[in-house]
Amino acid sequence: MAIARKRVLITGGAGFLGSHLCDRFIMEGYHVIVMDNLITGDLKNIEHLFKSEQFEFYHHDVSKFVHVPGHLDYILHFASPASPIDYLKIPIQTLKVGSLGTHNLLGLAMAKGARILIASTSEVYGDPEVHPQSEDYWGNVNPVGPRGCYDEAKRFQEAMTMAYHMHHGLETRIVRIFNTYGSRMRLNDGRVLPAFMSQALKGEELSIFGDGSQTRSFCYVDDLVEGIYRLLLSDYHLPINLGNPSEITIREFAEEICALTGVKLRLGYQPLPIDDPQKRQPDITKAKEILNWEPKVGRGEGLAKTVSYFQQLLVEKI
Repeated sequence: MAIARKRVLITGGAGFLGSHLCDRFIMEGYHVIVMDNLITGDLKNIEHLFKSEQFEFYHHDVSKFVHVPGHLDYILHFASPASPIDYLKIPIQTLKVGSLGTHNLLGLAMAKGARILIASTSEVYGDPEVHPQSEDYWGNVNPVGPRGCYDEAKRFQEAMTMAYHMHHGLETRIVRIFNTYGSRMRLNDGRVLPAFMSQALKGEELSIFGDGSQTRSFCYVDDLVEGIYRLLLSDYHLPINLGNPSEITIREFAEEICALTGVKLRLGYQPLPIDDPQKRQPDITKAKEILNWEPKVGRGEGLAKTVSYFQQLLVEKI
């Protein structure tokens, strides 16, 4: 008798990270089910998978009741706006997908006897007073500021997930994702890398918020996907950081992008948004020890791979 193929549900699977996870699980031999309401996702990211018999797509908002027929082995909850330009435009939907959506999917995991991994974020650390950020740091978040809709949705998501683990014994995993980049990001994403890439390739000024001294740490998408895959299959249920600890100031990053694209550095300075984090660098000690994981792709290599994607996007828009 043939062994049943393992089935995984990926919410937000038409988005940047979600679509790369779909590719990985298809490659690993899973039956992949995507659920996405396409508010920020794009079917172009997964259209190459529709021809596969091991792929299904549900156009659905996980903030409403969720049902998937058949058994499920794993659920990966990646549905959520993930950039300020999105969650500042739809703050209530952002809060709902982190709260109601998470509750619905935890309930589905209970009903199916599935293990669930939820996508949290480095934003749970807010504008950190501890540097680099380790998982035992509780954060410095303004719950009523403009970024609170995203930060607090993710913090609640973690709390709800841990409650299901402790009270119901549900198999749960929590990943705190630091800045990630690669193909399938949107030109109008609003995050710094797509913004710089788009502006540089168009010959425009690069927009610097504040004085450019704030730092970020950028992880290439393939590295992140590998870490998520290892975490899902691990025995570790507490939050774990995944990101690249190579830290850089925003101004230095602008210089790198201009050098990569061969354009003259021109910067346009704008006011710093409220509660914008001044520092961001993951402590990945736990990921190294527990998952035997660390990034393999350096920023130079990853950016070189990514720039060709953005060049093609701009060609398609002409």
